Amino acid sequence: MANPITLTSGMRKNLFSLQKTQNMLETTQTRLATGQRVQKAVDDPVNYFTALEHTQRADDLAVRKDEMAESIQLIASANDGVEAITSLIASAKSLAQSALSATDTASLNTLENQYMQVLCQIDLLAEDSGYKGVNLLDGTLVTHTVKFDEKGDSSLTMTGFDASSTGATLSLISIATDAWVGTGGMADLETINSAITNLDNATTSLRSEAQKLSTNLSTITIRQDFTNNMINTLKDGAGNLTNADMNEEGANMLMLQTRQSLGTTSLSLASQAAQSVLRLF
Repeated sequence: MANPITLTSGMRKNLFSLQKTQNMLETTQTRLATGQRVQKAVDDPVNYFTALEHTQRADDLAVRKDEMAESIQLIASANDGVEAITSLIASAKSLAQSALSATDTASLNTLENQYMQVLCQIDLLAEDSGYKGVNLLDGTLVTHTVKFDEKGDSSLTMTGFDASSTGATLSLISIATDAWVGTGGMADLETINSAITNLDNATTSLRSEAQKLSTNLSTITIRQDFTNNMINTLKDGAGNLTNADMNEEGANMLMLQTRQSLGTTSLSLASQAAQSVLRLF
């Protein structure tokens, strides 16, 4: 059986120091390459799992932020519908006001028909104001809930309304044929003025609903900004727990390379005593 190679005490100490320096050098190189000083739980269990919790919460909030963005588009589509319906109501009012000064049956019937066509367009527009299958104006009184936090405990629920011409919000009465024609073919001022009053009331009601939409939009936008800031805070917190200081790691690299070089030189010097024995032969 061959005798084992026995190192001197000085050589063993230098070799152990070189091995330790090499391990530290590899760790530093990995940190410089990845930018992280904590990559696995074994590196630092407390910081690793705390950072993981921050990252997971940030990911959950990012999903909520996307949901808020979609809800903002839903409100925007409803608001577009409200603005367009408001313009149609103004157009209908203009027709009714023109009818007040009409002096013949033909003109009155033409204006009345145009008025009814505008009311039909209001109905169609209300039906077309949905977003991704959700419509806050179609009269189904749909509810839409926006969740703000990762657990869904913080939320905002919006309820739609009926924006059709004869719905509860606008309450515009569908008039019968020749309803604007009075005695002697002249304008029926009472009926026409009643229609104008209803149009004014419809505009007021629509503005009230628009204000609700605006308030909801403002709330969601504020929460969206808050969520975005919270996500950045959580990511920064996770980074502070796991990221490496590149300046420090760069300095460590230079120091370890120097130590490695000195260790190699020291090991060479320690081996000279053993080498001197060969000179005896």
